[in-house]
Amino acid sequence: MTAPLWTPDQSRCERTRIYDFMQKLNRSHNLSLDCYDSLYQWSIENSPTFWSDLWDYAGVIASNRGETVLEHPDRMPGARWFPEARLNFAENLLRYRDDRPAVIFRGEDETRIELSHAELYKQVARLASALRKQGVTQGDRVSGFMPNVPATLIGMLATASIGAIWSSCSPDFGINGVLDRFGQVEPKVLLTTDGYRYNGKVLNSLERVQGIAHQLHSVETIVVAPFIEAQPDISGLDRAVLWDDFIDAEAEEVVFEQLPFDHPLYVMYSSGTTGVPKCIVHSAGGALLQHLKEHILHTDVGRDDRLFYYTTCGWMMWNWLVSGLATGCTLVLFDGSPFAPEPSVLWDITEQEKISIFGTSAKYIAALEKAGVKPRESHNLSALKAVLSTGSPLAHESFEYVYRDIKADLQLSSISGGTDIISCFALGCPIRPVYAGELQCRGLAMAVEIFDDNGQPVRGDKGELVCTQPFPSMPVAFWNDPEGRKYHDAYFGQFDNIWAHGDYGEITEHDGLIIHGRSDAVLNPGGVRIGTAEIYRQVEKVDGVLESLCIGQPWDNDVRVVLFVRLQDGLELDDNLIKTIKDTIRANTTPRHVPARVVQVSDIPRTISGKIVELAVRKVVMGEEVKNKDALANPEALELFRNLPELQS
Repeated sequence: MTAPLWTPDQSRCERTRIYDFMQKLNRSHNLSLDCYDSLYQWSIENSPTFWSDLWDYAGVIASNRGETVLEHPDRMPGARWFPEARLNFAENLLRYRDDRPAVIFRGEDETRIELSHAELYKQVARLASALRKQGVTQGDRVSGFMPNVPATLIGMLATASIGAIWSSCSPDFGINGVLDRFGQVEPKVLLTTDGYRYNGKVLNSLERVQGIAHQLHSVETIVVAPFIEAQPDISGLDRAVLWDDFIDAEAEEVVFEQLPFDHPLYVMYSSGTTGVPKCIVHSAGGALLQHLKEHILHTDVGRDDRLFYYTTCGWMMWNWLVSGLATGCTLVLFDGSPFAPEPSVLWDITEQEKISIFGTSAKYIAALEKAGVKPRESHNLSALKAVLSTGSPLAHESFEYVYRDIKADLQLSSISGGTDIISCFALGCPIRPVYAGELQCRGLAMAVEIFDDNGQPVRGDKGELVCTQPFPSMPVAFWNDPEGRKYHDAYFGQFDNIWAHGDYGEITEHDGLIIHGRSDAVLNPGGVRIGTAEIYRQVEKVDGVLESLCIGQPWDNDVRVVLFVRLQDGLELDDNLIKTIKDTIRANTTPRHVPARVVQVSDIPRTISGKIVELAVRKVVMGEEVKNKDALANPEALELFRNLPELQS
């Protein structure tokens, strides 16, 4: 059996909140739960009791909870959690009103802003009152075209306090990308900044906002928060007002509307690379309870922690991050390039702000290793207790890099879920070992299985990641889907009454999870299913390879594996490097994984949240149209894959 990279000692385990929660369950229900495995199994077999006990343990604030925990437990979709409850999401995140820091913002230009819990509450009160005076009420939409700054958080909390619905895009989206999203939900108010900074450049947002507003007729008011300039010129922007002129400076208290558990909180968007993005509606109660579980039990977040995640406001990890306020911790926000001015910038901030939980993408960790950054040697990381990674599977080598070159004694949690559930199916556990390449555990009360093609659960074999029981953070609906057909077809079309997530994975001998890639990107040479992540892991070991993308190309009545590689500047793909790549793949996987063609490209297309787009590349290679390029950070990169002579024979 493989040795773990890290195992928490007993004293560390006993100081965790999940350990404390387990002891409370033992006393309350006369149980003898003694490890994560037994807790997980109990949570699956007693799901309503688990969520009820978590509600109490996390101290959910509600004007009414009601007696019923779950209605229609046998329906997916259709199950309803806490149907009698009345609560407010923002009230739960603003429960602390003291002078301890709630938010610390760090900008690429070394700007630092700190807000206490009391100051954050006051700023939310002022904006919420102004939104009410503007006519914003329950169910209205407020959208943010914003960088990851405190004003974005204040905007979301003010919106949620009213019972309006928040939706955000990061400011690197183009006009059409924003209209594809906000045009569907028709916001009444649009929040923006005058611009943002990235990689040493100052980028103006107001020109794009003008283009957006010209076509977004639902918007009554555009509120501009100064970020680049103290007094930005908004004279050319119709319906616009500066933040300080909009807020109600006299407001002191937030009025928290008491709303049903399943009242809409967020509209999130699918990546939208194969069509107009799906608008996924998430509930206030579902997001709150699920995030409390993941923060308190799986990540061990408490009042003394400083929680950081490198994210934009267009990625669900922003929504996940800001829920940390409900634990009373300090959020650390950053906006800018994670490599500007130096690759060590985020570790400088980690040391200076004493970050205890550091979240990022798998791509960032791989890039950090390629850049030769060794924070363990250059920074004081004594406060750091956990590193979280998501966005794509974290390679074995990246696990080893973290423990070798960042810190030996920490919980490294590769996590996986998505926008669809605004949370995780599999994630970290502070009382379990960490094994290279594995997500530590399936989430509590998430009945996650791997199904084969016949819909049967398997262990140690690859298949479809599914969830066989309802959970609170399932979407309540898709926007403009009155009969629920799009929603049903997105998750329940493959297996009746079972959530099929679209990931290709396996449950390991340690009861951890490995994600091998997206199901719709799985390769099928000779009828054998291969996850793209299995190939990426091997290719990106090879010196000189920065990143890669793999597709299956229909060829000669079969499918052949085609691998595209981006190399370090100045390197050319030659026969020797192709042989090294193929030999590395063959030695560590199977002959079927070895690509029939290896092609050098100068760029790899990605979504704005950083995910590579295998399906879009496959469409280009096959001569098909990619309908929605506005979801891409670098849409011009798609042209690199069109009519390649290497793929014509």
